[in-house]
Amino acid sequence: MNPPKNQSTVLITGCSSGFGQATAELFLARGWNVIATMRSPQFDRFEASERLLITALDVTDAQSVSAAIAAGIARFGGIDAFVNNAGIGLFGAHEAVSDDVIRQVFETNTFGVMAANRAIIPHLRERGAGTIINVTSSAGIAPMPLVAAYTASKYAIEGFSESLAYELALFGIRVKIVEPGFSPTTRFTFNSGERCNNTLPTAYVEHAGRYMKSMQTYPTAYTTAQDVAETVFEAATDDRDQLRYPAGADSQMLAQLRRSLPEHEFIARIRAMTGSDLSVSMHANTKLVSSARWVVRFRDASRRVRVCIPRRREPATWAAKLLGLLLVQF
Repeated sequence: MNPPKNQSTVLITGCSSGFGQATAELFLARGWNVIATMRSPQFDRFEASERLLITALDVTDAQSVSAAIAAGIARFGGIDAFVNNAGIGLFGAHEAVSDDVIRQVFETNTFGVMAANRAIIPHLRERGAGTIINVTSSAGIAPMPLVAAYTASKYAIEGFSESLAYELALFGIRVKIVEPGFSPTTRFTFNSGERCNNTLPTAYVEHAGRYMKSMQTYPTAYTTAQDVAETVFEAATDDRDQLRYPAGADSQMLAQLRRSLPEHEFIARIRAMTGSDLSVSMHANTKLVSSARWVVRFRDASRRVRVCIPRRREPATWAAKLLGLLLVQF
């Protein structure tokens, strides 16, 4: 049976799990043709459909990006929306993060996204219509501590997307930014590999502990993959001249705070929310981890983490492992 070519078509990167998978499923459910891409195709992630094409795409490989776009056009006749969702995480004190690791993060989160945008633009320009959606992070609204390089990689795409929106509007192409909040139910952190090893020196452990504690009483619900999928769909189908779309209650809260508070009040609020208050000593307290058992509960998320930290292990290493469960998706 020939696939339908008279329906809208979306290409989405990073569909193996989390936001990308949920977004692909939502677009399929709402009648779109979907090109679901991932570095290593996993065909069991979705139910078979004539409106679904699963193919390989690695945003750090220009030939891979071009091949996926060509395959989607050949299958469905054209692409109407292009969603850059693929990304990797990084947390830790900046002084402990190597240049090589920072470059790895920028290759995927920044340079890869820019290259993917460049690859799809000629097709959309020739069609005289289309939407590019770059998925960044609530870090683009409110940077958090211990994710400085990750935040920089997302901030770059915020500025890039805004500039590109003016550039491409002349050709009928809309550019949108979706800014997800923290999502503990996805596998984003676990997909971050070994980059986060040894990135939390002992001097930062006390602050990290306060940050973890503050996460237990966060003032809103956290972001779900469904929140992000719904927001991406809204951006793809919204004809308004709107650039940024916070996704999830926590991201929406941060956007509201940023808009409504003077800068000094906003900074004070973020410090209080993240255990970064200057009135609290920032010196490491190794007792925090040397005999510790931290239990972290996530509000409105079906996940609880209990981590026991052995006395003989290096405090910074074990603190970093737990911190990785918490911080990287801001």
